Amino acid sequence: MSASANAVAEPISARAEGPLSGTARVPGDKSISHRSVMLGGLAVGETRITGLLEGEDVLATAAALRQLGASVERDPAGTWRVSGVGLGGLAEPADILDMGNSGTAARLLLGILAGHPIRCFMTGDASLRSRPMKRVTDPLCAMGARIECREGGRLPLMIEGAEPVLPITYELPVPSAQVKSAVLLAGLMSRGETAVIESVDTRDHTERMLTHFGGTVTREAIAGGGARIAVLGEPELTAADILVPADPSSAAFPMVAALIVPGSEVEMPNIGMNPTRTGLIATLRDMGGDIEISNERIAGGEPVADLTVRHSALKGIEVPPERAASMIDEYPVLSVAAACAEGRTVMRGVGELRVKECDRIAAMKDGLIANGVTVEDGPDWMIVEGRPGDIAGGAPVATHLDHRIAMSFYVLSLVAKKPVTVDDAAPIRTSFPNFLELMRGIGAQ
Repeated sequence: MSASANAVAEPISARAEGPLSGTARVPGDKSISHRSVMLGGLAVGETRITGLLEGEDVLATAAALRQLGASVERDPAGTWRVSGVGLGGLAEPADILDMGNSGTAARLLLGILAGHPIRCFMTGDASLRSRPMKRVTDPLCAMGARIECREGGRLPLMIEGAEPVLPITYELPVPSAQVKSAVLLAGLMSRGETAVIESVDTRDHTERMLTHFGGTVTREAIAGGGARIAVLGEPELTAADILVPADPSSAAFPMVAALIVPGSEVEMPNIGMNPTRTGLIATLRDMGGDIEISNERIAGGEPVADLTVRHSALKGIEVPPERAASMIDEYPVLSVAAACAEGRTVMRGVGELRVKECDRIAAMKDGLIANGVTVEDGPDWMIVEGRPGDIAGGAPVATHLDHRIAMSFYVLSLVAKKPVTVDDAAPIRTSFPNFLELMRGIGAQ
């Protein structure tokens, strides 16, 4: 199990005695880190990865690939080296694959395993075992895999890969980069073309990285919106070095902190600017946030830039629902920004938040209300009434083993009249192991 599930709870609270300033060096992108280890494990040769996120989630992926026969090691200089086994070369593991807290790791690895004729057992921590997997297992079973889950399609599960893998065209019932990626990764082992149709653009890191490793991926726009993404089976994947940009989802926390703490100005270098991930930046700018983007460039096939974030008088807005897929992980900290904005902020089309590490809508609503903020919610929407400069604070908040809930209320505590106590900081290590150190480095107490 992950340390976050078993460790003694580590309560935290925070204060900002003055402006936040300096440089916030955010760790590597979690989504890209997972994929670089997985595809490096499927490629022929040695892939060198610089800037890999060394959080518990990614380390769980690395451990699983080792169990499946790939070599995944960190050298003394901090570069990770993955010696792949080639497509179809994964071996049946001797023990259960424990994915810790990571839904991304579990769902993408299921796609890979569905294309290998081996039997594997997979589990995770208490949070991951409560999360639904059926949206991934259904299309993988249609491709020929055999999967047996707990009631409700949950971990632990057994998967026996298909032989042969059946190429399919799968229309996503809800936008999900994880489901899309799982189907495409399974399709690598098919003799034909596997396609996914999405009505809304979702993260395209898998497509970009498959191309980087030598795969053939096509994308065709569909009349009326959306796209058809296809991968050609049985490619020759060849090792390719990866430079992982800073994670925009992790950058969201010091970014919002700099916007809401008076007088702040924080530099944030090398932030990933993939257009499927920049919805929060666009939304915060719509709210009046002063976020300067400079030195835009391409690194390892991904767009990156440097950001300068300054304190701003935010205004509540109605967030365009079509942005949800590009910022789904950032809604918890956006609701903190909304609590500090003048007026109401309306977030719709966010039902996916109900089935993340916890029910994030309920967790944010409960914590915000306890600390003096008015919140309304429904099945797939949330409305926050801003109280700029007038957030009472002082109430404890339950994280429900969710790292983003913990970090979001840490940020709220910086501007509350009384500190907000987060019941457990341990889950933060899953995605942002140096979060507290980084925040102290720019002036948080």
